[in-house]
Amino acid sequence: MNKTAQKIFVVLASTLFASSAMAQEAAAHVAGGGGGLIALSAGIAIGIAALGGALGQGKAAAAALEGIARNPAAQGKILIPMIIGLALIESLVIYALVIAFQLIGKI
Repeated sequence: MNKTAQKIFVVLASTLFASSAMAQEAAAHVAGGGGGLIALSAGIAIGIAALGGALGQGKAAAAALEGIARNPAAQGKILIPMIIGLALIESLVIYALVIAFQLIGKI
């Protein structure tokens, strides 16, 4: 396992353990007791959506820039579909944010 994978694993593991503690504290403040799990699921949903969106946008931009670098004359044919693709990726992240807000509203 290389060092980058180890760092990612440590960050994900510590986030998992910290989110459990925060959910328990949030559940203590909610009378029903299920609010902590809702808060935890909202936080995890927006975190995964942001991570996936950032990875997708980075990969799309890198591929478009590589295509433009190989053939500068195709810039017009590459740039517009790339911007549309980035907008669609971002709309999915915003959709996850809306769902997270709806989940928080149920607490």
